[in-house]
Amino acid sequence: MVTLVQLRAYRRFLVVAYHFLPLLVSYARDRRRFVLFGRSRQVDAQTRVERAETLLESLLTLGPTFIKFGQLLSTRPDVLPPEYVDVLSRLQDEVPPAPWAEARVVLEEEIGPVEEHFDDFDTDPISGASLGQVYTAEIDGEEVAVKVRRPGIEALVAADLQVVRWALPVLLYFIDDARSFSLETLADEFDRTIREEMDYEREAEMLEEIRANFEGDDDVTIPAVVGSHSGSRVLTMEYVEGTKINDVEALDEMGVDRHELAVTLQRAYLQMMLEDGVFHADPHPGNLSVRPDGTIVFYDFGMSGRVDEFVQNKIVEFYVAVANQDIDGILDALVEMGTLSPEADRATMGKVMELAIEDARGEDIETYRVQQIISQVEDTIYEFPLRLPSNLALVLRVATVVEGVCVTLAPDFDFISTATDYLTEQGFREESIRKYAAQTGDRLRESVESSVRLAPKVEDALDRIDREDFHVRVDVEDGDDVFELLAKRLVYGMLLASGAFSTAFLYATTEVRAAAVAAAFSAGVAVLLYRTFRSRGGIRTTPQFTRHELQRRRGRE
Repeated sequence: MVTLVQLRAYRRFLVVAYHFLPLLVSYARDRRRFVLFGRSRQVDAQTRVERAETLLESLLTLGPTFIKFGQLLSTRPDVLPPEYVDVLSRLQDEVPPAPWAEARVVLEEEIGPVEEHFDDFDTDPISGASLGQVYTAEIDGEEVAVKVRRPGIEALVAADLQVVRWALPVLLYFIDDARSFSLETLADEFDRTIREEMDYEREAEMLEEIRANFEGDDDVTIPAVVGSHSGSRVLTMEYVEGTKINDVEALDEMGVDRHELAVTLQRAYLQMMLEDGVFHADPHPGNLSVRPDGTIVFYDFGMSGRVDEFVQNKIVEFYVAVANQDIDGILDALVEMGTLSPEADRATMGKVMELAIEDARGEDIETYRVQQIISQVEDTIYEFPLRLPSNLALVLRVATVVEGVCVTLAPDFDFISTATDYLTEQGFREESIRKYAAQTGDRLRESVESSVRLAPKVEDALDRIDREDFHVRVDVEDGDDVFELLAKRLVYGMLLASGAFSTAFLYATTEVRAAAVAAAFSAGVAVLLYRTFRSRGGIRTTPQFTRHELQRRRGRE
């Protein structure tokens, strides 16, 4: 029996297909000129930006669930090219609010009659998002903010999630194998995260945990939860008013030191990610405000994440390596976190990181930005596809968004300097130095032991050479079937040469029919030889990541 949700899902599937199918065909043609066959095409950055803009409009048209999906895609450079990630990162979770009469039904089903539980309730929402909307009210003379889940959103999300599951096999057909696994895991992640964000009881728990971690910090304010007026679809919090953090003119009128504000924001996120292990994951300016005394207020903890101790340690190692300009340390941390494929060419990746730091450094050799480093890494992630852990994807997104907010506050803000000071104060850099010293000592001891064992082995090898009893075995890995391709070309070339000679000889001896057969054979071999060159485009070496190439990728030309 077909349910109402399934009927709605069928209709939504047709609507989604109408919006996405042309874009998918264009994306597939970038891989194969005629979708099913033909050579791949080079698509410039401007074309990808235009397609990303089309995708953005489609997501906005399709509504709340797909807006959230677009926001999640903006954190996944392993699934989409960097141009798409940049465009989708502009998605704002703001939609017209639902009518009060509908929202009131949800509110009263969750906590009871409005008049009995609130002294006053303003029915005009102060903000409207895709999954919920926020009102102001009074309880016992105290002003509060009441977040109410959007009416009917559960059925819409359930239908759209079903559409995503139905569409996944189609999407996998249009993308390459390297990104198919990432897309499958992304669908599972999206299902989980959107359900978590609709669960206001979970949001209340995360809010209270993060609030407790900043207890006693006069620079950060997090509203308290009013548990008696909250539930799975309603979240009532202390109302804390402030000025949007990106309203620099208002901040200047208030006399707030914007540079110190940027430092405070950056240090707060470093504490959340490196020490607490739980963090606010949606730091766009609408969720951050500033009080007259310079205190930063955090709102909306629906999108929040956790990092385990292992990932925390690797993030610390990454930041320390960036501060020390240690390329090998940066690559090691990225590989161990799962952000970079272990099979990626370290020499090539080292060049990418060196150029990223050089580009970010500017005229002042000590001035560089981690956002540009992460941006370059994301470009390379798309070239070397891999699976990003979901919370690590959130960490990458948070790092770039926070850095952007900080630069808006203070254009000369130096993230590395702030991070280095924080790591030094918390003892992370000293711990890293001690760990490095211990590792160096171990390697030195192993080197001494190896040198002691080396002389007898060398002498034994020389004796075997003298006795002509020394053998060397070489195994060559050929995962790309290069040798098979060369063998085919060699055989086809020999056959073509012999065929051409036979044709000429038979024609010269007036054996016209035999010459025609030989010519046809030679033509067939020539076609086969030509196809070996067309199918693989020649034998390719590792691409060179020069400054010109990086700039071309980022669409500067």
